[in-house]
Amino acid sequence: MAGDDGRPNTPSGPGTSVITKVKPRTKRPSLYRVLILNDDYTPMEFVVHVLEKFFQKNAEAATKIMLHVHHHGIGECGVFTYEIAETKVTQVMDFARKHQHPLQCVMEKK
Repeated sequence: MAGDDGRPNTPSGPGTSVITKVKPRTKRPSLYRVLILNDDYTPMEFVVHVLEKFFQKNAEAATKIMLHVHHHGIGECGVFTYEIAETKVTQVMDFARKHQHPLQCVMEKK
């Protein structure tokens, strides 16, 4: 049997090659630390409340983080992908402003 160009259809020969599909590797997303900064005006109870409300910390874990912030000036609330970290920072800052506290929350690449 011949093809349209007159050559026989043979599966082997010098022009035959095997194409293999390479499965693309997905890259893990970058992670970001969400940090709370110490100030002299925000009540400790408010910081504990923020940690419980936005970072799902229990009272004991929230108190431990709050004391770390109080003594060291900064404390980690959690590690998240960029979009989630950005949302958490915005939520905390908006909540603090709504309650008239100068609490600062930032994110940094891990």
